[in-house]
This record gives sequence, structure tokens and C-alpha cells, in this order.
Amino acid sequence: MEVGANVATPANRPLSVRVSSTEKGCADTSTDEDPMSPFGRVMEEMGVYIVLVMGLGTPVNLPVFRAGIETELIPRFPRFRSIQVMDGFKDGKPRWVQTTVNVDNHIVVPRMDTAAVASDPEKAVEDYVASLSTLPMDKRRPLWEFHFLDFPTSEATSTTVLRVHHSIGDGMSIMTLLMASSRSTDDPERLPAMPPLPRRTGAIYKQRPRPSLSSLGDCLAWVWSYFVLVWHTLVDVALLSATLLFLRDPPTMFTRLPDKGESPRRKRLVHQSLNLDDVKLIKTAMNCVPKTINDVLVGVASMALSQYYFRKSGNAKTMKIRLRSILPVNIRPLSSRQIYVTKVETGNQLSILMCPFHIAWHDDPLEYVRKAKRSIHKKKSSLEVIFSHVASNFLVKYFGAKIGAFVFRRFSTRTSIVLSNVLGPAEHITLCGHPIAFMAISACGQPQALIVHYLNYGSTVKVILAADDTQFPNCHELLEDFGNSIRLIKDAAGLKTLKTSIEIE
Repeated sequence: MEVGANVATPANRPLSVRVSSTEKGCADTSTDEDPMSPFGRVMEEMGVYIVLVMGLGTPVNLPVFRAGIETELIPRFPRFRSIQVMDGFKDGKPRWVQTTVNVDNHIVVPRMDTAAVASDPEKAVEDYVASLSTLPMDKRRPLWEFHFLDFPTSEATSTTVLRVHHSIGDGMSIMTLLMASSRSTDDPERLPAMPPLPRRTGAIYKQRPRPSLSSLGDCLAWVWSYFVLVWHTLVDVALLSATLLFLRDPPTMFTRLPDKGESPRRKRLVHQSLNLDDVKLIKTAMNCVPKTINDVLVGVASMALSQYYFRKSGNAKTMKIRLRSILPVNIRPLSSRQIYVTKVETGNQLSILMCPFHIAWHDDPLEYVRKAKRSIHKKKSSLEVIFSHVASNFLVKYFGAKIGAFVFRRFSTRTSIVLSNVLGPAEHITLCGHPIAFMAISACGQPQALIVHYLNYGSTVKVILAADDTQFPNCHELLEDFGNSIRLIKDAAGLKTLKTSIEIE
């Protein structure tokens, strides 16, 4: 299926509609109907999409890739063969109802401007992906599509773009689907290796066994841990409530500029590879929580945004601004990542928390990581994630998805950015007969002007920015600040490690 160079979906595709009970004739109602999750209903109401750009190591072999979609992806993921039915049920809740899938309706091969591709293939891919960020999808078909761009770029021989409606699932469910449907590039006979299980710490994961009464110190520490838990939770819930009512971040260049409508803005997706070993070196030097690099990645983001801010604003470097980011949190049990061979998790199993970050100038680059570490440690001593999850489900269940979407927009427009980390395969994979050189995931349709994603893939960490195309015309400069920040923090961490080893000797 071919389309024009500046159009991401065929011109004869109908616009996005809600499927009602009278249109269920196209659905296979012999299968069980699956209720939409509360978070999925909010994403449907807001029109949020996940965009996954994959660089391929070979030219596109469309018949082979199409066969892989039909035999590997669709059978493993019920959402890829289901449509949204919005009414006609006794309880009034929308359902996923399975239907017959014509794979050709979900494959797009655009006709590109050959001169633009020859002049700057990276920009041609960026422009095409940006065009997808404002286009609706036809809800009379399953809400996913593959776009194939068969020309080389600096990182890949060809490119495919998977666009999925966020109501289908979250980033983790999409990644587990790809891993379950792919093979290791090094050994095509086996599935790709999963990343090691992260060590989850904090109030919602760690059990607090009651200490022996014979030890006064242990008893006091046990009581104090619950006092800290209650205090941090009350503070976080109060801040959530204040944000919903009146509290907002101070306006900066990262704040979404006001407009008259709620229509999605065009987002440009740019990405850069960071060395995973560099991130691990910083983690070790800073004594961060084992098996997780979130502290380091939040610190890198804080430093990069600070560098960009002071360079573009010209403000004095003595200024300090406290902003907040929305962090989506995967609430699945850790073991679910290890059983993807037999079961791919469907739906959205996410909660959110609001994490502070600072725009400030520090002579010591490690200070950004220290501040991030302290902020995240406080969040781990709080039940904010559980409260957000329970409260959002309650709102959608009793007041509907429109109220849930209104609340989510309030949080989104009163904070500055979205910051997320998605775990990918621990080694390179081959998907549908094509080796994947890189992956870059992000989202569009959310109110924020800037979304920052990190994606682990093999020995690299991709930093991906989805930036408002008009508000950040120089988003590549911001992307370069992430690369500069990781280098400066790594050099400072290496110097710290060297000094420590000399003192020990």
C-alpha cells in the first residue's frame, strides 16, 4: 500500500471513529470479549500513540516481513487482532472484540521525495515520523500499522516504524511482544536474552519483618521506617492534589505553550546512542542501587536540560529552578518479564509519579546524579505509585474516561516533561527475518512539549526526544547536550573512582 511522501496513512482511509454495537458485525464475537483497562480508556480518550522506530540491518524484504507479522506478532498479541467496541454491553464498559485482520491494511510503503532522501536521509526519516504524530487511526481496524522506508541512513540500511495506539498496551508490553516474536541475531535458533532483573527497592516492594523486641535499636528503626513511609506518602498525595487544583511548574522554555485547542501537536522524534558501560561506570562510582540505572539517567537528563536552558536563555548560572517530570511506572511483577516466551502481557499496567528535577548549574557534574538519587530515594519511601494507580482506576470506573483524561491532562500541563525508561533486549535481535540495528521508542499525543525516553538495547542506551516541532526547532542541540552530559559525568565519576582507589592504597 503506497501513499504520498507527506502523508502517513492512505488518503482513502476513513478518519478515526468510535465503533458502536451496530458495527460489531465485522468482529468475531465467538471469542471472549476483553474489557479495556482504565488506563487504556484514558489513552483512547486522549489519542496517545506509541511510535517505535527500528533501523534494519538489511534492505526491506516486504513479503518476508509481512509473513513474520502474520505468523509471529498477530497470534501472540490479542490486541493486534481486536477492535474497540465502545457500547452495547450490559455494564456499559468498552470492550476489545476480536476480528479478522487483513495485514495489508496495516502496511504502509510511502512514496518519498527522492531528492530529499538523497540530500539528507536522516531528516527524511525524521520528517516522515513527525507526520505520523498528528494523524488519527481508523478504529474500525486493529490500531497498529507498520511503515517501511527502504533507503539507507547513517545507522541502518532501511527503517521500519511501528505505530500503535497506547490503548492497546504500554511500552513494556510492546517490547515483550517483539522479544517473544524475534530471535537472537548471534544464534537464530534461540530467543533473545532478557536483561537481568532490576533490584526493586522501596515501600511497595520491600517487606519489613517485625524485629525482635529484645533489640531497642531495631524496634526504633522499624517504627521510624513506617513513620518515613507515612510522611513521604502524605507529602506526595498533598502535592498531587495541589497540582490537580492549582499548583503548576514555573514557566520555562520546556513548558508547553498555550493554544486554543486540545489537538495534538506535531512531534519530532530524534535519538542518540549512549554507551551502557559508561552509565554503569557512573552507577558504580555513585553507589546507586544495584541492577538499576534510573538514578544516573535522571541525573543525565537534569544536566542536559540545565545546559540547554542556560545556553538558550542567557540567564545567570546562579539561578535554580525546581521543575517536575511525570514518570510512568511499570507495576507488573518482575517475573512477568521472564515468562514472555509463553505469555505476552497485554494492556496498560502503568501508574505514574511526579519526580522533581532541577535546572541549575553545578561545577561538579556528579551533583546532578546526587540530586536525582536523593529524589528517587524519597519516591521509593512512598506509596505515591499505589495511590495514583488506585485513584485513577476509581475515577475512570465511577466517573468515566473523560474525567480520567481531564485529570491526566491537568497533571501533564502543570508539569514540565515526561521521563521514561524502557528495557529492551540484552542483545541484538532479528525480527520477521530482518536484523534490528537500533530501536528508538517514544509517544505522541500527550500534552507536554518534550518527552524524554531511554531504551536499553544490547550494549547501548538510546536517548529519544519527542519534541514539539515549533517549540523546539533546534531539538538536535538539546539531544547533543545529553551526549555531552554523559561524557562529563563519566569523566567526573572516573576521577572520583581514581581518587578513592588512591586513598585506599
